[in-house]
Amino acid sequence: MDSLSDLLAKEGFVRDKKVQLVAAPDHDSIALPIYICHNRPKHRRTASSSKQQRRPSNEPAIDEVATKAVISILSGYAGKYLKDKGFRDSLRDKCLVNRTNGLLDNMELGIQSIEKLIDNPGTVKEMKVKLLRNSIGFLTIVASLNSTKGTGDSNSQLSACAQLYLSIVYKIEKNDRICARHVLQVFVDSPHLARTHLLPDLWEHFFLPHLLHLKIWYNNQTESILDHLVSRDQEEQIKKHLSKVYDEHMDMGTAQFALYYKEWLKTGWQPPATLPSVPLPTINLFSSSSTRRRRSSSLFNIFVHRTIFGNDVEKQASTENDHGAMEQKTENEEELCIDVYNTNQQINTESRPIDPQGIKTPTQVTHSHVNSSSSDLTQAISTISSSQSLLKCEMAIRAMAKAWLDDPLIENTLAKPIVIEGMLEVLFSSDNEEILELVISLLTEFVARNELNGKIIKNFDPQLEGFMNLMRNSSLFLKAAALLHLVKPEAKQMMLTEWVPLVLRVLEFGDQTQTLFSVRCSPQVAAYYFLDQLLCGSDQDRMENGRLVISLGGLSLLCRRMATGDIVEKIKGVSIIYRCILSDGRCRHYLADNLNPELIFELMVYDCSDTTISLLVELICLHRFEQRTKLFEKLLKGWDCLSTMQILLVCLQRATLEKRPLVAAVMFQLDLMGDLLESSVYREEAIEAIVQALDRKILNENVQEHAAKSLLILGSRYSYTGTPEAEKWILKEAGYDESLEAGFHGRYYVVQGSKNLNNEDEIEHWLRKAAMSLWMRGGKKLIGALGESIANGLPSLARASLVTISWISKFVHTVGDGDVLHSIEFSTLIQHLMQCLNRDNTIEERILASFSLLSLSKSSGFLFEISDDEKNAMVIHLRSMSKVTWTAKRLVTIIAGSPSRR
Repeated sequence: MDSLSDLLAKEGFVRDKKVQLVAAPDHDSIALPIYICHNRPKHRRTASSSKQQRRPSNEPAIDEVATKAVISILSGYAGKYLKDKGFRDSLRDKCLVNRTNGLLDNMELGIQSIEKLIDNPGTVKEMKVKLLRNSIGFLTIVASLNSTKGTGDSNSQLSACAQLYLSIVYKIEKNDRICARHVLQVFVDSPHLARTHLLPDLWEHFFLPHLLHLKIWYNNQTESILDHLVSRDQEEQIKKHLSKVYDEHMDMGTAQFALYYKEWLKTGWQPPATLPSVPLPTINLFSSSSTRRRRSSSLFNIFVHRTIFGNDVEKQASTENDHGAMEQKTENEEELCIDVYNTNQQINTESRPIDPQGIKTPTQVTHSHVNSSSSDLTQAISTISSSQSLLKCEMAIRAMAKAWLDDPLIENTLAKPIVIEGMLEVLFSSDNEEILELVISLLTEFVARNELNGKIIKNFDPQLEGFMNLMRNSSLFLKAAALLHLVKPEAKQMMLTEWVPLVLRVLEFGDQTQTLFSVRCSPQVAAYYFLDQLLCGSDQDRMENGRLVISLGGLSLLCRRMATGDIVEKIKGVSIIYRCILSDGRCRHYLADNLNPELIFELMVYDCSDTTISLLVELICLHRFEQRTKLFEKLLKGWDCLSTMQILLVCLQRATLEKRPLVAAVMFQLDLMGDLLESSVYREEAIEAIVQALDRKILNENVQEHAAKSLLILGSRYSYTGTPEAEKWILKEAGYDESLEAGFHGRYYVVQGSKNLNNEDEIEHWLRKAAMSLWMRGGKKLIGALGESIANGLPSLARASLVTISWISKFVHTVGDGDVLHSIEFSTLIQHLMQCLNRDNTIEERILASFSLLSLSKSSGFLFEISDDEKNAMVIHLRSMSKVTWTAKRLVTIIAGSPSRR
C-alpha cells in the first residue's frame, strides 16, 4: 500500500509548495450564484452595456474570491461530519445499506478508520498517519469502481459514498481544495443519490439555483395534467413518466455543473470559459385526440400561471446581473445575499408542453403579450392604486409579477409609494396563497433594491399587525419572515409577546434559503434578528420576552442550532442565550447541563468577544457546588487540540480592558481544580490581571465595575438566580440579620439539612484553597490593591473589595505568611478597615470591617502597633454595633486586653 504522502500527492496535495497565481481576465459570461460570493465586487450593468469593466489593481480578482467561496461551501459540508455524530451515523447507514455487496468490506474498513480517528482526537501523530493512509487506501479501491460503469448502478452509488468519505479524510488533513473536489465527484458518480439522500442540503444550496428552470418546467407540466380528462391510471402513468424525465434531466444537469466546478478547482483560480447548458426536456405528454378542454376557468388559470412564470417567452442566456443588495448588522453578522434568478441556460421554446384544444400556441401568446404588455402594466398599476375590488387587485398583482419577471428594470415604474401601499392592502386582505407569495416576492425585490421602500412598509403597518397574521400562515411564514427581515422592524414595533413563539418557529424550521424571485434570504438569519430586537427593548419587555423564550423551549432549540450551525450562527446564539440569562438567571442551571462548553471555547478562539466572555462568567455562577464542580470538569476538557487554560490565557491577553478581570476570575477558579502546591503560570497571570484592574490609576468606571464583579465571583457563593452571596454569608457568620435589627441571632450561620451541610463544607474547603492561593501568590500587591480600592474605588468596587478581604481574612490564620502581615501594605489595609467602622458607612460595611479586623487579629499583632487614641475610637464605634453583631463585642474585649501604646 502506498504511503500517505504518496496518496496525498496523487490527489494534488503537496506540502510547502507555493502556487503561483496568474491574474485571470473577467468572465462576463460566467455567472456564479451571488450567494456564493459574499464579498464580490459589485458591477451594475444595463441590458445595453457590453463592455467589460476592468478591475482596480487593489481589489482581489472576482474569480479568486469566488473560488475560495466555492471551496469553503463544499468543504464545509464535509466538515459537518467531524462535528455531528448524528450525521455520521446517518451517513454510515445510507452508505452501508446493501450488505450483500462484498465491496462494502473495503468501504466499512475505511469508515472505521475515519471514525476511530474522530472518536479519539488525541491520537498520536504516527497513529493518525496510519489511520489516514488506511482510509485513503480502502476508499480509493471503492471509488475506482465507477470508471467503467454508468451513474445508475450500485457500483456508482458505492463510488459516490467512497468519494464523500474521501472528502472527509482530506478535511481532517485540512486540505479543503482536494476535499471540495471529492465532494463534487459525489455528484458526478451518482447525482440522484447525492441530491436526494447523501447531501440534499448542499444540492439545494449550491446546484439548484443553476437548475431552477427545470423545476419550474416540471411544476408547469404537473399542473397541465389537471387540464386534461384522462383516467386515473393514465394520469398515474403520465406522472410517472414525467417524474422519470425530470429526474434524468436534473441528474444530468447536476453532474454537468459538478464537473464544471471540479474542473474550475483543478485548473486553479480561473473558471472554465463555457458554462454548462441544460435544456428543457422535449416530450409530448398528451395526444390531441385523447384530451379535450375542461371548463374555461381552468384554461384561464393555467394560462395565467404560465404567463406569471414566463413559459411563453424564450429566455436568452443572460450576463451577470448583480443587484448587489447585501445587509450586514455588525462584522461577521447578518448577511443577506442577493441572487439573480436568471439561470444562464438556453431554454428551447420547442420543448414546451402541447396545449389542449382551444388554447393559443406559445408563439401566439408571446406576440399577443408583447403588443399588450405596456397597456396591461399601466392598467394593473391603476387598478392596484385605486380599485376597491380585491379580485381585480389580485389580477393586477399577477400582471405586475409577470411584467417584473420579464423586465426587472421597470422598478421605477412599480416601486412607488401608492403602488406599494396598494400591494400591502392585498397582502393583508387576500387569502389566496399564490397571490400572497407573489406580493411578498415583489415587495422583497423592492426593499432589497431600495431601503426607503422598507420605510414605506413600516409606515403602512407600524405595529406589524398584518405581518403577524402572515407569520401565523403555516405555508408562507418563512417567506414573510424573509421580507420582514429586510424591512428591519424595531423592538418598539414588536411589543406583543405573541411574536416570541412565531419567531421561534421560524428559527426551528428556517433551514432552507427562501428564493423570492431574484432575492435569496435566510429565515434563520431573520429569526436571530427578531430575537435580538425582542430581547433588547425596554427592561420590562426584555425580561418578559426572555422568560417567554425560556418557557417555550427556546434554550433547547438554540443549543441544537449552535451545535450544528456555523461560526456566525454560534455567535448569534451566544448573544441570545446570554440575554436569556439576564432575563431569568435560573436558566443557567439548565444551560450548565445542556450547553456544550466546547462551543464557547470555539468562539473564544475565533474572536473572544465580550458577549462570549460574559456568557461563560454567568454559567459558572451556579448555586449548587456539586453542579458547579461538574461544569468545571467539562470546561477543563478544552476544545480541539487546545487546553482550556491555554485558551483562557490567550483570551486574557486579547480581551478588552473591561473584560480582563472577568476572564482572570474564571481562569483562577478553574486553576483551583488542580494542585495548589504546584506552581501555575495561569494562576499567576489571573491574579496579576485582577491586581491591575484594581489599580486606582485606571480611571475607568467600566473597568472598576467589572473588577468588582470578578471579586464577587471569587467569593464562590451564589443564589439560585446567580446573584453573588459572599457578603450575605459573611454577614450571617457575623450574626447579623437585616430582618432582626434589634439584635444578632447567633455566632454562626447554620444551614439546615445534612445535604446542605455537606455542600457548605465543600464550599468552605474551596474558599480556603482560594484564600491561600490569593494570599500567598497575590501577596502584598493584592492586599495593597484591595486596601486602596476600599478607600478610593467606586462604591461597588469598594464594597466588593471589603467583602473579599472579609472572607480571605477568615482563613489567613491557616496560612501564616509573615511577609505580608508585616508589610506596609498590610498596615495600610488595617487603617482603611478601621476607617470603615465609622458611622458614616452603612451598617453592613461596618460589620464586614469588624469581622475582618477580628479575623486578622488572630494571626497578626496589629493591635500592638496602633495608638491608644485609635483604640478608643475603635471601641466607641464597635460598642454602637454590639447589638447587631457578636464580632464587635469580641473585638472590644481583645482591644481592652491589649497593652497601651502612646
